[in-house]
Amino acid sequence: MILKRLVDLRDDEHRAVWTSFGYFFFVLASYFILRPIRDEVAAASGVRNLPWMFAGTLVATLLLNPLFAALVVRYPPRRFIPVAYQFFVLNLLGFYLLMRFSDQTQGSATAIWTGRVFFVWTSVFNLFVVSIFWSFMADVFRSDQAKRLFGFIGVGGTLGSIAGSVVTASLAGLIGTVNLLLVSAALLGTAAFLVSRFPRAPGEPPSARNEPPIGGSIWAGFSHLVASPYLLVICLFLILYTIGSTFLYFQQTDIVGRFYETRDARTAILARIELAVQVLTVVTQVFLTGRVIRWIGLAAALALLPALSVLGFTALGIAPVFATVAAFSVIRRGANFALTNPAMEILFTVVPREDKYKAKSFIETFVYRGGDQIGAWSYAGLVAIGLGSAGIAFAAVPLALVWLFCGVWLGREHGRRATASGGSSHPGSPR
Repeated sequence: MILKRLVDLRDDEHRAVWTSFGYFFFVLASYFILRPIRDEVAAASGVRNLPWMFAGTLVATLLLNPLFAALVVRYPPRRFIPVAYQFFVLNLLGFYLLMRFSDQTQGSATAIWTGRVFFVWTSVFNLFVVSIFWSFMADVFRSDQAKRLFGFIGVGGTLGSIAGSVVTASLAGLIGTVNLLLVSAALLGTAAFLVSRFPRAPGEPPSARNEPPIGGSIWAGFSHLVASPYLLVICLFLILYTIGSTFLYFQQTDIVGRFYETRDARTAILARIELAVQVLTVVTQVFLTGRVIRWIGLAAALALLPALSVLGFTALGIAPVFATVAAFSVIRRGANFALTNPAMEILFTVVPREDKYKAKSFIETFVYRGGDQIGAWSYAGLVAIGLGSAGIAFAAVPLALVWLFCGVWLGREHGRRATASGGSSHPGSPR
């Protein structure tokens, strides 16, 4: 079988892996239908309003985390995850009704504020639905399984992102932008259905389907985080990643704006960069991710992108031109989607179940958006003191070196924890 040649998939893992594949496909297809609508709102609102909408996203993630934690306390995962997704489906239906039946004339106060709220909501939606997915994956698969399978499962999400983008590009002119919200809601509802019917994972006890709620405190996501050096270093790793990504995004925006004069030319070249990223991601996920993580180890896998970033920012400092920023952007984003993201998710297979849902959600929503804010304002500060593109690129190099050190430490600490727990991560297993 061709699949077994590409993925180290055991006979008793097929149902769980393919269900996970489909689950991630529908989650990201749902989001990538919404993403162009969100980005159009950003463009219409103007750059000057983006910092405020980003700040609104940060506040919204902080407010939503206790509500999500309350579900974790009261219900087992196979019940509270569909409830969380159904909540977002209802939100989408609410936006559909508002956009369909209220005054959405361009420039009207209703249209402006609906768009801004939708921007914040979509940004929060993306973080939560993806974080919930990977929390569930870290819960049902053991650490050794995660190293083999998370790369292939990630292919489902990549294909979903491509499918969602194609659907939006193809249908926006035919059925209208507002009706795409219903398509997105249907896809997310399908993801919720797959969770509710998720098969028993390999090695998972039959009693898992009737498991009690995870319980604990709704504030455990924060309290456990500040008490755990392991989780704190994960936070630092993620913040350093987001700062570097923000720096590179701003550099790309600046260089593309200077090298390409027309809107059509900028759109075309950015689309080519996005296509190159997606192709690199899919090829790497299918042929390399699982094998690379097992061959070189988790510590080296986590250190790979920081090492590439040291080289990339150095090259960008030496030659701040389009070819450099384009190549660096494609390699960095492709490596992140295909290697760093799965490797980071593996880190959570060795933490207690409560932390997989509460602390992980807090880290990947509020902490992630906090990193965005730090990166944006840091970049603005460096520009304010007179640094140009080259100087800012060189300033990112020491941050990437600290990021590399964090990756190595996390990989080694994960190995120590996995050995201590016997590699088990199933519900009810001791930690």
